[in-house]
Amino acid sequence: MDWNDEGIVLSARPHGEHAAIVTLLTAGHGRHAGLVAGGQGRTARPTLQSGNRVMATWRARLSEHLGNYTLDLVTSHVASWLDAPEILNIIASACAVTESSLPERQPMPGIFASLATLFGLADPDFWGPAYVKWEMGLLQTLGYGLDLSQCAASGETDNLIYVSPRTGRAVSQAAGEPYRDKLFPLPSFLIGAGEWEAADILQGLELTGHFLSRHVFAHPQSRLLIPIPGDLPQARHRLIEYYRKATEKTQVEVA
Repeated sequence: MDWNDEGIVLSARPHGEHAAIVTLLTAGHGRHAGLVAGGQGRTARPTLQSGNRVMATWRARLSEHLGNYTLDLVTSHVASWLDAPEILNIIASACAVTESSLPERQPMPGIFASLATLFGLADPDFWGPAYVKWEMGLLQTLGYGLDLSQCAASGETDNLIYVSPRTGRAVSQAAGEPYRDKLFPLPSFLIGAGEWEAADILQGLELTGHFLSRHVFAHPQSRLLIPIPGDLPQARHRLIEYYRKATEKTQVEVA
């Protein structure tokens, strides 16, 4: 049996002396792995970079087999941003989070479309907030969405500046003030503000990371990427560290 589909490369891991096991997020077949003959070779490696968009043909004798991929490169997203460490970190994190959160071979067309949209952004200034919103969309699709529409305590829709770490619901300034040390700050770009800094992206990542760790990665799909339940992929930790350093640098410059 065989199929053809669009895919985004999530990972490529060596298998034997020459081959690679490649995991894609496909448009119609979900997170799906397959063997690429010669995948460790110099010719194949540029195609197999995480984040690249490919056309895939998968073949196997039986549907439950690993099967073999033939891949043709459509867009090399990494090659477009080799001088942009922020975006390279975002691509690596998005691929790792996707691979470790989605069930295998279950179609997720909405997540595929949103990831393709994220990787297709032309303006580097929008990648940070778009990534945080992408993680929120992932949580929503998996059944753990945050509700930032109104205050969980009062119902008001103004002055929302906190998020409850227990319920994932927004909290207003007045209602949350007595508990401010126990609540997450709500970055204003998540509720419509058009400006942000590295500190806002960092707050957004800490917010979504809490709920990913608590709900999605409590039982990770990939023990290779998340050996300890409740942890985050290493690429996600590196992204947090990038924005933490960027925030510290900004604070020093302001001071």
